[in-house]
Order: sequence, then structure tokens, then C-alpha cells
Amino acid sequence: MGRSTNALFQGSKAPGPLIGPSASSMPRGHEGGETTGPGEAATTIAGATSADIAPPTGSDFLQLDIGQAPAGGRTAWLVDRLRSAIADGRLPVGARLPASRVLAEELRVTRGVVTEAYRRLAESGQVAGRGRLGTVVVAAPAVHRARPRSAARSRPALFDSADREGVVDTLRGVPCRIDLSPGVPDLASFPRTAWLRAERAVLADATPADFGYGDPQGTPALRRAVAGWLARNRGIRADPDEVVVVAGVAQALALVGQLLRADGVGRVAVEDPGSLGARQQLAHRGHTIVPVPVDAGGLDVGALRAGGARAVLLTPAHQFPTGVVLDGERRRELLRWAAEGGVVIEDDYDAEHRYDRPPVPALRSLMPDRVCYTGSVSKLLAPALRVGWLLVPPDRLDPAVTAKRYADLGNGILTQLVLARLMDSGELERHLRHVRQRHRRRRDVMLRAIEAHLPGARVHGAAAGLHLMVTFEDHGTGLGDSDLAAAALARGVKTHPLSWHRITPGPPGLVLGYAAGPAHEIAEGIALIGAALGDL
Repeated sequence: MGRSTNALFQGSKAPGPLIGPSASSMPRGHEGGETTGPGEAATTIAGATSADIAPPTGSDFLQLDIGQAPAGGRTAWLVDRLRSAIADGRLPVGARLPASRVLAEELRVTRGVVTEAYRRLAESGQVAGRGRLGTVVVAAPAVHRARPRSAARSRPALFDSADREGVVDTLRGVPCRIDLSPGVPDLASFPRTAWLRAERAVLADATPADFGYGDPQGTPALRRAVAGWLARNRGIRADPDEVVVVAGVAQALALVGQLLRADGVGRVAVEDPGSLGARQQLAHRGHTIVPVPVDAGGLDVGALRAGGARAVLLTPAHQFPTGVVLDGERRRELLRWAAEGGVVIEDDYDAEHRYDRPPVPALRSLMPDRVCYTGSVSKLLAPALRVGWLLVPPDRLDPAVTAKRYADLGNGILTQLVLARLMDSGELERHLRHVRQRHRRRRDVMLRAIEAHLPGARVHGAAAGLHLMVTFEDHGTGLGDSDLAAAALARGVKTHPLSWHRITPGPPGLVLGYAAGPAHEIAEGIALIGAALGDL
């Protein structure tokens, strides 16, 4: 990109300290941030001694200010403040109180004031001593609090297809016995041993600079590793300087949406059915969403042309939720459309997780000048890492990096370095081979269970991915997939109604994830869905 960090400092001299003595002249006790002890010299600050400056009388802990305590009533005042904090949740059960000596020093009171306050709280059963853990809150009064809007939804309202704002996040927080939600990998198989080994190696080799902010585009080590990963696994030839490290595909879509708006693109086409969350990301950026139908060949490019949008978001390697692959003829049509001025946003969803079909090349490998490509490790390792990558056309790279800088100054450096080591060492490929075998077995269990308990269902997308889509013939019964999903949740099984991911009407169905749970739970979950369907 031609950027030089060293140039920022050429011809300039680092300024000296504005106030106070140099580190070498500091009296003993100031090294490492310690305060001056009794009998040691007072530090001079702008000509004033420490004796001329009023000492602090408060604590960061609960923002306690002893100046608010009435004369002769400091202990009662402190007890009241601590009880209030326990009651309103600022000190939840399990929270540790400061050591009495530390709090007394901060408040500039005798230690007896604090120990007496702690004793009274212990007598009332709200705190208790826990040895080396100190004094810990053990009980709090039951207080009714208004629940957040999303958590306050009833289950029928949650599955109301007319109200989809935040429904996926809300459902994620609903307790259940068996979770068949799509988009969740096998989190129990996270390679903890390999991750810890890589993390120790990174910490052993880390320089002081590695603990700073770093490049908002991403660490060079991870950008090199991602470029190698994409070359080996997706057929994409990219220079490391073309890679932008992002916080998952969600942030990649947000950044691309920002670039599109800056270029005057306000309408974005999406697959229908397609990911509810993905189109909500774009809609949140102010884009008008244009639905384009998906059939057995993937996105209908003729309908895309007719819709008039200048950009399209699609999942060509494994369409969500149908599981179809964008076929050869559609790919050629789409690339002709892009060559005429369109922008393709390629979400390489589930591309690595395939079982019964050969790999398909990424669109980015065929037309890098018109394709914004994004992927992540959310399905490879875990969504909790919040690490992904974005490739944009060369003329949009600088604006993309600028947008990332102002979004969050860049991803965490240490996580990037650990992931780079996993990629470079081959551990990530080994992990992928391992989970592919496990996912295949779980998919087979789900297929057999669907055949046994949902005999009228049609299965889509079984050759790859982490989920299946099933559809049901209505036959005039008025079956609603939201009703079926609600009935399944009432039996303890969580899944997505297909209607959540549709814009225009279509056959009812469910989107069923099979990667996250053990085989016996998958079989039981499908049986419970079958029972719920029978009741409806």
C-alpha cells in the first residue's frame, strides 16, 4: 500500500518530560509507580511539593467518597453504601470486596472502620470470608428488575415472522435441552491443546511491540497465513497486503456496506431465501434490500439483472440455507454482470465443510477486480474468536483499511499471532480433517432421524455444510413453520423456521444444525420435532 510508519517520525525528536523529574532522578519508591514512603523525599511537580497538594479522599471502588459520611458515622455510612451496591447488583454474588487495609488507605480512615463494616455485613449474611479469596458477597436480596426488550419476548412473539428484529440473537439466549440451531460448529472439539501450545510459543517469542495497538489492517503474520490458507484451500491468489483482518463476516459486511454507500450504491441484492443476519447487517447500514430467487442452480442472475441493484451478496460455495452450489453457467452469467459494473460480495460460507462433493473455486479467484471476498474462523474454530478476513478490489483497499481503523483500531494482536501459528503449522488443517469426519457422522444421524420421524419432509443441502434445510408440503393445511419451531422449543428443541430467512413467501420448512451436539441428541431432537409436527 506504500505506507511507511517510519516516515511519521523522520525529522522529529521525541519531546522530553513536560513536568516532574526524569526517571533516573526519581527517588526510590517511584519506580514501578509506587508512592513515596515515610521519610522519603517529596516529588516536585511544577514547583509544588506533595505536601502542597490535597491528598485524595475517595476510592475507585464503588466511587466511595468519605467526605459524604456524617461526622461520627463513617462505619454506618460505609455499611449502607455496600448494602446498596449488593442490592442493586453493582456487587453481585461472588464479587470480592477490597482488602480492608487497601480500602482504608484509599478512604483515609482507620482500618477498624472497614473491618467493622465488613463484620456487620457478615452478621447479616451478605458477605463471608473465603480465606485467600478475601471477603466475598454470598447473598443478595431478590429484586425485580425489568427485563431487556429482547429477553421479555414471549415464545410465540419470538417466532412471529412479522417481527424479525434481533430474533436470532434472542433465540440464542433462550435455554433449551437440545440445540439444533444452524451456524454453530462443534464447539466441544475446539483444539484447546494446540491453541495453548501455540499461545505459549507466541508469548515466548513476543516482543514488547506485540502488546501495542498494531496495524489496523491486521498483523503481517496473520495476513501472510491467511493468504497461504486461501491459496491452498480456496484457489485464491492474494498478496498478504491485500488481506484485511476483521472481526468476523459481520464486520466485513458492515465495512463493505460503508464502502458501497460512499460510492453511491444504495440497493444491494441478496439471495432469497438467504441469511437473515447478513441482510440485516446491510439494512442497518441504510441499504435497500432487493430479493433475488434461488433455485437448484443457485442465484437467478436473470432476476438479478431485472432487479437493477448494482451490488449482490451471495454464498456461492454453499448457499445458505438451501445448500446449493452456484453452477457453472450461473457463475459465467454473474461474472459477465460484474464486468458490466456490478459488485459481487462473496461470503464463502461453509466452503471448507464438504463431504460428498468436490470443492468449487471461489468467485474471487476468477475476478478479483469486481469481488469483495470474506470468510472467518467462526465455523472452523469458534465464533468467540471474532476473527475473519476481507479481500476487496485493489482500488478499494485503502478506504477499507481506513474504515477498519475508525471502527476499532484493529483486532487483538495476540489472538491473530496464535491463529497465524496454527495456520502455518498445519494444525488448522488437521483440525478441519478431524471435524469433517465428526460432522459427517452427525449429518448421517440427522438424515436417518428425519427419514424416521419426518417422513413428509424434503431434505436440501446434505452434501456439505453444518446444517440441513427441510421443507414440507402444505397440502392446504395452513402449516406454519414458525408454529412448528415454537412447538419444538416448547419440547426443549431449538431450531430456525425457514420463513425467518425468506423475504418472499415459499414452502414452510426448518433449518436444522447438526454440528454442535452429540449424535443421540440429534436423533432425540428430530424425534421431538416429529412429535410436535404430529400435534400440529
